Amino acid sequence: MFEAIVWGVVQGITEFLPISSDGHLVLVPAFLGIDGPDLTVTAVLHLGTLLAVILYFRRELWSLTRVRTDPDARRLLILLAVATLPAFLALLVRDQVEELQTSVTATAWFLILTGVVLVVADRIKPGERRVRDAKVADAALVGLAQVTAILPGLSRSGVTIATALARGFDRVEAARFSFLLGVPAVTGAGLLELRNLADSTGVEAATWVGVAVAAITGYAAIAFLLKMLGRSGLWVYAVYCLGVGVLALTIL
Repeated sequence: MFEAIVWGVVQGITEFLPISSDGHLVLVPAFLGIDGPDLTVTAVLHLGTLLAVILYFRRELWSLTRVRTDPDARRLLILLAVATLPAFLALLVRDQVEELQTSVTATAWFLILTGVVLVVADRIKPGERRVRDAKVADAALVGLAQVTAILPGLSRSGVTIATALARGFDRVEAARFSFLLGVPAVTGAGLLELRNLADSTGVEAATWVGVAVAAITGYAAIAFLLKMLGRSGLWVYAVYCLGVGVLALTIL
């Protein structure tokens, strides 16, 4: 039970802060010298952070129920669909990536790459575009960036926020855009692995505890990031990723 709580906290905090949840679920056990959650449980923990993002953006997502009468709801639905399509590319390399997801060295290098991406993104002058200004091309590019986060240590929120910034979005709005467009991909991955887990060994009670903890800490992480982005930018997270990546390469 204690381990489930720990992994839930790690998943919840690192899913939305641009520091890679999958990377931490590889490196934290390596640093502590313990076994981490297996790949299926890791995917199921994403259901907790999915719940967090659904609750936080409930108004925007609830507007989709008015898709027939609300032009803004139709536009958001189209953007979600466009951003999700590239996710199917990940299925083509799933087996190869699963091998990388057990490699501490590969994860450390990809975390360093996340740090580099964040350094570059932090130097981009924020624009004034908001989620309501988003176009299909923005969703497509963010969706393509999202696919790269299948690599352990490469932060989904980091690369997608960086992409939105490059498209002229405000920092906070770039994060909102990133989180909203990530809902379908995280839903699909979590439900797929949940089905696989149920078909094999079943879902243990401890796993559900981890999901609940991930939901609570994930909600808090979203609120924290959206509040702090306008003040401190991305450099703090860049330094963290570079530091942890280098430390992992040095001592692990």
